[in-house]
Amino acid sequence: MKSEFQLTAEALLDQESQLLIPSLDISTAIEIGETAKSLAISRNLPIAIEVRLGTWVIYHISLPGSSEENQDWINRKARVVYLKHHPTLYERVSAEERGVDWHQENNLLDETHAIHGGGLPLITKDKGFVGVLLISGLPQVEDHLLGVEVLTEFLSRKGELQ
Repeated sequence: MKSEFQLTAEALLDQESQLLIPSLDISTAIEIGETAKSLAISRNLPIAIEVRLGTWVIYHISLPGSSEENQDWINRKARVVYLKHHPTLYERVSAEERGVDWHQENNLLDETHAIHGGGLPLITKDKGFVGVLLISGLPQVEDHLLGVEVLTEFLSRKGELQ
């Protein structure tokens, strides 16, 4: 992964392609969630974390400082990732770069679909899109970057990153 990350649609797609996981099952989803929880607790982050296998919620934790509102954000971000199979922040940046209203382009409402950072697809090398990592509670770019850090740490532990 590049040390200097640029917030462009191209860079976000490149980042996504580097975060492929070997496979996703219940144990792996829990491990990804626990990795996120460990990072968040060590930094005292007021976030909610969710990992889904398909649409099934395998892992969820709401840390001190988070609120019920975070669940609404998680659900809205998840809908975007299920629809597009890309990170929510990519969808936002891509629409901004193209000068379009994402919600209008997709005939959807902001109340149901949030193109705010923190929704990342879980993509396997053999099956493609299989789930979602969701983080809510920080400013949107920070939600996204924490998700990237979680997946990077998870993949490093598995020996999947060079």
